[in-house]
Amino acid sequence: MAPRKQPSERQRRLGAELRKLRTGAGISGDQAALLLDADRARISNIETGRLDVSRNRLYMLLREYGCPPGSLFDGLMEMAQDSGKGWWDEFKGSVARRGLDLAELESRATSIRVHDSLNIPGMLQTEEYARAVISTVESDHAGLDRRVEFRTARQRVLGGLQKYHAVIHESALRTRVGSSEIMRQQLLRLIEVARLPRVTVQIFPFEMGPYSPHARSFILLGGATPELDTLYREHPTSADFIGDGTRITEYARMFERLASLAFAPIDPAAAPEAQEARHSLSLLQHVLYELR
Repeated sequence: MAPRKQPSERQRRLGAELRKLRTGAGISGDQAALLLDADRARISNIETGRLDVSRNRLYMLLREYGCPPGSLFDGLMEMAQDSGKGWWDEFKGSVARRGLDLAELESRATSIRVHDSLNIPGMLQTEEYARAVISTVESDHAGLDRRVEFRTARQRVLGGLQKYHAVIHESALRTRVGSSEIMRQQLLRLIEVARLPRVTVQIFPFEMGPYSPHARSFILLGGATPELDTLYREHPTSADFIGDGTRITEYARMFERLASLAFAPIDPAAAPEAQEARHSLSLLQHVLYELR
């Protein structure tokens, strides 16, 4: 089988974790090739995600690399067994590779923590809001429809997550996207989604001042084990999928700091008189009033 030209993020991550385990065990690429009765090029292609590795061979490598039985061992075995196919496949050709990779990671994540400083996070957007956002970069009508459909389809994972936590900067509430009615429906959507179990939505207010990390939008996707967590950062024409534990820890701490400075989470069940002024729902209701 010829090496694939564009491995998915899951395939790249599996290869990167194998390389990390191999080098940590002090095993050279040539030694690993001997274990599989293969050449060095095959090991290189496996570690870059360009070639798959069978479950039997992966099991052998993990044992030789000293990976102990447990969540990491099982998580890597599951990644190798996974076909990578899902609902996102029907959007190939109309959605960039990074979007498909993100959808696959979201579908397999145990938890998602997201901070957005300019827009409402994609997984919480109404169809009309998503259309208004995407139309700024997509002029083709058919392409726009497909990208909006893809973004709203990503929301199906919300109900199955162990935890979804969004910290949204107040600027995203006040940046006019489309009409006032589109914004009003979008803000009401935030209240609605906050009713879902295991979903937390907080607003980071202007009054907290220029805390520098609030300018950086990012997503932390929880894997089967912390070693398989992923940091996602999007840029105008590209995206970073980062699996480095040190960087992920830095961003996890940043997220916790943002959450601690943000207003209390939206709680639609709370009576108005029980809410404090410094509360996400109170701020949201204030912005809604201004949109009338």
